[in-house]
Amino acid sequence: MKKYIALILVLILSLSLFSGCDGAYEDGDNIPIISQEDAVKEMNALLTNVRVYTKDAPIDMDVIDENPAAALADISTFPITVQGSGRINIEIAAATEFSAAAPDDWMNVVAERFNREGFTVGGSSVSVSVRKITSGEVLTYMIDGGYRPDVYVPSNEAWGKMLSGSFQVKTLSSRIAGNTAGILMKKSTYDTFIEKYKELNVGTAMEATLAGDINFAYTNPYTSSTGLNILTAMLAHFDPSNPVSQKAAEKLIAYQKQSPPVAYTTAVLRNSAAKGVIDAMVMEEQSYINTPELRDYVYVPQGIRHDHPVYTFDYVSAEKQEAAQLFVDYCLREENQSLATEKGFNRHDEYKSVDSGLDGAGYLAAQRIWKQNKNGGKPVIAVFVADVSGSMAGTPLRSLQESLIAASSYIGSENYIGLVSYSDTVTINLPISEFDPTQRAKFSGAVKHLSAGGNTATYDAVMEATKLLLDKQKEIPDATLMMFVLSDGAQNVGIKYERIPSIVKALGIPVYTIGYNMSSTTELKALAGINEAALINASSDDVVNQLRNLFNTQL
Repeated sequence: MKKYIALILVLILSLSLFSGCDGAYEDGDNIPIISQEDAVKEMNALLTNVRVYTKDAPIDMDVIDENPAAALADISTFPITVQGSGRINIEIAAATEFSAAAPDDWMNVVAERFNREGFTVGGSSVSVSVRKITSGEVLTYMIDGGYRPDVYVPSNEAWGKMLSGSFQVKTLSSRIAGNTAGILMKKSTYDTFIEKYKELNVGTAMEATLAGDINFAYTNPYTSSTGLNILTAMLAHFDPSNPVSQKAAEKLIAYQKQSPPVAYTTAVLRNSAAKGVIDAMVMEEQSYINTPELRDYVYVPQGIRHDHPVYTFDYVSAEKQEAAQLFVDYCLREENQSLATEKGFNRHDEYKSVDSGLDGAGYLAAQRIWKQNKNGGKPVIAVFVADVSGSMAGTPLRSLQESLIAASSYIGSENYIGLVSYSDTVTINLPISEFDPTQRAKFSGAVKHLSAGGNTATYDAVMEATKLLLDKQKEIPDATLMMFVLSDGAQNVGIKYERIPSIVKALGIPVYTIGYNMSSTTELKALAGINEAALINASSDDVVNQLRNLFNTQL
C-alpha cells in the first residue's frame, strides 16, 4: 500500500512540474529554480545523447552590405487601410496610432468621411488613401527603399527634421491630432518614487535606474516615435550643451548597463510590466488612455509633443498638394477634432515641448549613438538556431533564408555570431566568431545552403547552442548572450521541452523565437517567455522588417 501511495505522490509531483507548455511554462512562470552550476551539469547530461555534426560554411561572394534596400520588404506589407478612388488621389503615410483598428482609427474614419464629401480640385474629384506604417519605417523606406508618399503624418516633428536632409519638406500643418509621449509608472512605485525624487521626469528616472531603485524601459528609437523622443531626452539630460557628444554617449553606456534591454515592441513592455519585471516604461498618452489594464499607472508627459505634423514634398504635384491641404483643413474641423478627443487625442494641451535642441542631423546622430551603445558597450554573442526538418521544405525554408540574410545586414560587426541547424540531428553550420565581413559572408553562405528533411529535435539544438554560447563567453566574459530560434513547428523527437525551462532560466539567456507559417506558436511563445524575450509570428510577408527591427534593438 505504501508503494502505491508513494507512486501516486510521485505522479502528482511530476504533473505539477511538467504539465505542458500551454500552462505553467507559457510565459516563463512557475519554473523550478536551479543554480547556474546545476544548469550546466543538466545541459551537459542532456547533450550526451545528442548527435552533433559540423559543416564548413561556404563564403557567399554575393553579399553586398552597401544595399540597404535588400533588407526591406515590399512597401505593400504595410497595408492600405483606406482606399481612395478620386481622379486626384493622395497617398498618406500615417502613424499607426490612428491608421489601425478601433480605437486607433481616427484618420481612417476621417479619411472615409472626406472621400464621401465630393471635394474637387480644378474640377477633378479628390480622395485620400491611408497607409498604416510607423513613423520610423517611413523614414527608412523613403531614404533606403524609394518609397514616395504624397503626404507623411508622423507622430512628432523629429521625423520631419530627419527627412529634411534628403528631401524638400513642406509643412501643411504643425498639428492635426494633439498627443504627448511620456513615462508610465505603477501607482505604488510612483508614490515611493516621489517621496525620494520629488518629481518624475527623464532625469530622475535615469537617476533612479542608476541607483537601482527602478527598472525603466523604452522602445526602439528607429521605429518608435516615443522611443526616439525619450532617447533624445535622455541624451539631453546626460549633456544639455550637446546631446550627441562623447560625454552623452559614455553616460548612455553606463545607463544601458543598468537598464533592461530596449523592448522590441510596446506589447513586450506591457507584458514585462504586468510581470513586475519593469517599474516604469514609455508610452504615448493616447495609447495609455485606450489600454484599460494600465489604469493603475501614473502617466507624466515628457520630451517633445506628439501633435502629428503633416508634411508633403517637392516631388508632389501642385494639384496633389492643394488636395492634401483640403484634407488637412477637413481634419481640423470641429467635428473631426471632437472625434479625435473621443479616440484619446487632444489631452494635456497645456503641456509644452521640452526640446532637446537637435536638428535632423542631430536626431540621426542620436540613433547611431544608441545603436552603438544600446548594450552598455558590451558585445553580444548570439547563435541562430534554424529548423530544417521536413515540414520546413519549400516556402517556410525559403522565407527563413531570405529574411535572415536580408536582416543580417543590421547586425553590428562588433558582435559574435554563429549558426546551428537541426532536424533529427544537430549541425554546427557556422562556429561563433566576430561578425566581420568574412564571418558575414560565411553566415550568408551557410544560410543559403540549408536544406530540409527529417524530424524536429528543437531542444537538442537549443542545448547545443547554449553550450556554444557558454564556451564562447569564457573568451569574452563581459559579453551578453542571446539565442534566436527559427522554426515552423513543435519538437517531436529528442529532448522534451519540459527539460529546458529551468536550464535556460538559470543561465539567463533570452531566446527570441520566430515562427514560420505555424498553426500554433504556443511552444515558441513558451520558450521566448522564459527570460522575457519576444516571439515573432512570421506567417506574414513583413518578416524581413520584423527581423530587421529585432536585430536593430538587440544586435
